[in-house]
Amino acid sequence: MTNRATFDYRDFQRWQRPFEIGFWLASCVLNATFNSVTSAIDHAGLPAWQPWSWEWSSALMFLALLPAVIAFERRWPFRFDTWRHSLLLHLLASVPISLIHVGGMIMLRKLAYSIEGQYYDFGPWWANFGYEYLKDVRTYFGIIAMLALYRLWLLRLKGEAKLLAAPDEGEPVEPVERPERFLVRKLGKEFLLNASEIEWLQASGNYVNLHVRGRDYPLRVTMAGIEERLDSARFVRVHRSYFVNLDYLAEIEPLEAGDARLQLRDGAKIPCSRRYRGALRDRFAPAEPAR
Repeated sequence: MTNRATFDYRDFQRWQRPFEIGFWLASCVLNATFNSVTSAIDHAGLPAWQPWSWEWSSALMFLALLPAVIAFERRWPFRFDTWRHSLLLHLLASVPISLIHVGGMIMLRKLAYSIEGQYYDFGPWWANFGYEYLKDVRTYFGIIAMLALYRLWLLRLKGEAKLLAAPDEGEPVEPVERPERFLVRKLGKEFLLNASEIEWLQASGNYVNLHVRGRDYPLRVTMAGIEERLDSARFVRVHRSYFVNLDYLAEIEPLEAGDARLQLRDGAKIPCSRRYRGALRDRFAPAEPAR
């Protein structure tokens, strides 16, 4: 765990945001340019600006809708184990996305045509929308596929934790229900992570992130599921989205309304809700002398 790869997630984090923005911008420009050239060749008898306005109006609208598609995919990620449920949700989401895309595309085309002193006619709305939707749904799921592949790549780069499974034969070497170690896969390598090294845990969608020495290793489990498998003498739930390892707790800062802020040894600050603050305080209260 101490050997650092030549290139890892911390290196990538420094330019992750510019990379993501640049990727989608470059994809939009290249795709729109390629489609515009192809459309101009197919409609050689028309002024060149017309096919270019068609393709770029479509590309710009999808670029404007991209944050909404990304947000929806993050809320309901498309995964192989739940693809049937995800497919239905994303099919439903593709309809309003397409409606907005087509409506905005028509407005941009009308603007371009009006600048040239001409009038743009989309034609029969529902008949043409069906044609546009068939193209839009392919583009929509192309974006979803890219997001899913990118997430898998990030997990490979960042590292992903798994619970140790019971052996096919014989008794397990260590407890399975109360694991002492987790299996971490990172960049094609596997490591064993001691449970005692986990400083805190945070819920993140369908995962729980295990925070260890400045790194987060996502574990595919619910908060309720991991709570049953943590050592209650060491780990305490302090928030609906957080567990903290008491060995790494440095300070409890009371806040208004009964909440608190926890500071860990590494300087990280974690919220502690009023619901769990009393139980945390009781863990550090001195025991009453026997009578």
